Amino acid sequence: MAEKQCSNSSCTKESCEGCPSKNNPASFQVEPNPYTEVKHVIGVVSGKGGVGKSLVTASLANMMAAKGYRVGILDADITGPSIPKMYGIHGPAQADDEGIYPILADNDIKIMSINLLMPDEEAPVIWRGPVISGMVKQFWTDVIWGELDYLFVDMPPGTGDVPLTVFQSLPVEGIVIVTSPQDLVQLIVKKAYHMAKSMNIPILGVVENYSYLKCPDCGREISVFGQSRIEEVAKQLDLKILGKMPIDPKLAELSDAGKFADAQNEYLQDAFFALR
Repeated sequence: MAEKQCSNSSCTKESCEGCPSKNNPASFQVEPNPYTEVKHVIGVVSGKGGVGKSLVTASLANMMAAKGYRVGILDADITGPSIPKMYGIHGPAQADDEGIYPILADNDIKIMSINLLMPDEEAPVIWRGPVISGMVKQFWTDVIWGELDYLFVDMPPGTGDVPLTVFQSLPVEGIVIVTSPQDLVQLIVKKAYHMAKSMNIPILGVVENYSYLKCPDCGREISVFGQSRIEEVAKQLDLKILGKMPIDPKLAELSDAGKFADAQNEYLQDAFFALR
């Protein structure tokens, strides 16, 4: 097989290290809406679905909002949006010539989700990958986020089009990986870990959800999904553990009732120092 040549005809194998195309790769980042100024963009990711990624996203957003920061949530899970339901907000979002305005939750978190733009929020989003990716870009280019300290991006599970679009198009400062105690934990974390590393996205740490269930009578911690292995995986990959969340019926009740703005997740306090 012939060796692949650099597009710069003046390059040689020996001179590649100094090639401008190597050291100054083209940026795929898109410009935000002119009325948007976000200091920190944080992605919340997982290698598979069903690990409580949206719960962690909303909990981190609530924590930072409670500490006085200006916070927004970009719901990039286009085919499975859940953030609006958790906060009890409904569309349609308002728009004018300047852009689309996010909707405020009861705790003043700004939220944008596909559910806030659809005529019927229960209708399925049956779109192909490029269209979904384009919608996520529009949540950055067309939405008027205003001045925010933190914008949390709730991404769909896996390592497909949308996470790739977010990593390339938005100025993501770091990600939080969400996982669970099941045997697949190493695979879950490593998929997200290697994708972030390959794209030079810093990993702020990992959160384990469903770590245990605390018995309401005796207080004993029951490992419903097996013994946690997060310490082992975190040590192997040199990751910080930002929290171990139990199955908490109170958080589930607030989420189902659309009152998650009232939730304070005490199990993620260590994440505050990683986000600062």
